[in-house]
Amino acid sequence: MAARHFIITGRVQGVGFRAFVRELARELGCTGEVWNCRNGNVEVVAVTNEITLQDFAEKLKRGPGRVDSVQIFITDDREYRDFSIGSTR
Repeated sequence: MAARHFIITGRVQGVGFRAFVRELARELGCTGEVWNCRNGNVEVVAVTNEITLQDFAEKLKRGPGRVDSVQIFITDDREYRDFSIGSTR
């Protein structure tokens, strides 16, 4: 299993982006979490296999609202049982 931390910028709050990410993650079999940031970004940690993470990253770019960029970082954060929407941080 692999884990990635995504930072999504653009108009991604108030448009259903977190719900979109949760449904996408569950469809693809990812565990992890999505949350709003106080600066207007949305952040995601997703855990699954490498191929699915690549697909997940591509589909994030087409989410609701306006996605300006998706930054991707390798992370060791793998302790999730499902995929959930977290609190604003």
